[in-house]
Amino acid sequence: MADTPFPDFDHATVDTVKHRIRSLEREDVEGLLAHEREHSSRLPVIEVLRTRLAELDAGATPSGGDQTEARDGGTAHGSPVSPDGAARPGPPDRHGLRQVTWGG
Repeated sequence: MADTPFPDFDHATVDTVKHRIRSLEREDVEGLLAHEREHSSRLPVIEVLRTRLAELDAGATPSGGDQTEARDGGTAHGSPVSPDGAARPGPPDRHGLRQVTWGG
């Protein structure tokens, strides 16, 4: 959206919002909070924004660096798990029971 500090805020995950707001000034975070309350009212996002405002009020400073690129979690839900890391299947069960059940 044009009225938010980063594009696609309305569809951003909580983790993306956490990552992207670290470099924002207080006014920008307040703007995001107002936008969220007016549009989506996603409670987890509101809590992240309120927490960041409290951190800024307590003396935190916006981080340096470019926060425009969000972390890529690898899946739609942000999980870094991939099917490539799955365990290989073991030998077939004998008579419906695992051999380890009977010790060999």
